[in-house]
Amino acid sequence: MPTTRFKRAWPGLALLFLLAPLGGRAGDTIPMSAEQQQAFKIQWTAPQAATEQHSRRYPAAVVVPNPQLRVVAAPWSGVLERLRVAEGEVVSAGQILAELRSPALIEAQSAYLESLIRLELAERERNRDRTLQREGLIAERRSVESESKYREQATLVDHKRQLLELAGLSAEDIATLTRTRRLTSVLPVRAPIGGVVLEQLVSTGQSVDGATALYRLGDLDPLWLEIHVPADQVAGLQIGARVWPTAQPDLAGRLITIGQWVDERDQGVVVRAEIHDPSGQLRPGQFVEVQLATATATEAAGWRLPAAALVRQGAEVYVFVARPGGFEALPVTLIAREEQDAVVSAAALSTEDRVAITGVVALKAAWLGGE
Repeated sequence: MPTTRFKRAWPGLALLFLLAPLGGRAGDTIPMSAEQQQAFKIQWTAPQAATEQHSRRYPAAVVVPNPQLRVVAAPWSGVLERLRVAEGEVVSAGQILAELRSPALIEAQSAYLESLIRLELAERERNRDRTLQREGLIAERRSVESESKYREQATLVDHKRQLLELAGLSAEDIATLTRTRRLTSVLPVRAPIGGVVLEQLVSTGQSVDGATALYRLGDLDPLWLEIHVPADQVAGLQIGARVWPTAQPDLAGRLITIGQWVDERDQGVVVRAEIHDPSGQLRPGQFVEVQLATATATEAAGWRLPAAALVRQGAEVYVFVARPGGFEALPVTLIAREEQDAVVSAAALSTEDRVAITGVVALKAAWLGGE
């Protein structure tokens, strides 16, 4: 009667019991034809060499690295006459982002032009005194004084020029001002770096003071992944370890810092990875799940297999490897369990082998002879 119920539950499995050896010994071969494998829907996969273990999934925030962030501020007070870019736009270094109408710019240009005039006068006086001193008509002291006056004025001109540069005028703008002596009240605000406009902080027509933040810019290559890892799971991590978002496994980064501070709220440690994303799949502010790789805990050759391929018999772990005419029960050593996979060591395994990943229950029953 039990045999009848078993036949109904497992069609054809009784025939396997007659062909299979009893006792479930390592190295036993389970005879099975191609038709029988198809009937039991047995599928297999090749072992993958595993030099690392994969952690469970951790939450991570995508952020712009601190060295790649810039705040663009108004150099002087004034009114924002025009905003040329908006949030989300890609900009290049030196590109004009906004135009600021500023009375202070008029004053700075006037001071620069006045210093230029004084420099020209000091230069003429220096050249005249040099000539007179060579002809013996004036004392050397007077020539030295005019030379000192000229250098002092040249330093002042350079100072005024630097103020205009810091305000945002380009070398070409200053050269035009020097040549034409024409003042302008419109100050261009330029991008200090190439990147993306992350945030627009003001609006057109707004009156702003000097140092008021206008835009936040960020260079998005590379990005950081700030990962929250439980403190008791940080010990196995190493700088340089591979990190990847589970939803974008084609992207891979490297661990660059492991935090030393434990968040008292959840006992987590911030672990930071650097990742390049030329395709733009990740965006700052986005939350993703990631996995981290750690070195295997043994020097023996490791193999990654789906966890469904493993079976236990007593205290031992086995996999079923395809052989001519059937399958062999091969003992393996379990190194680590991952979310969907397992890492094992077995000297007899190779990438040429085919390990059963479905129909494993039927294979085990056949191997044990129904006991």
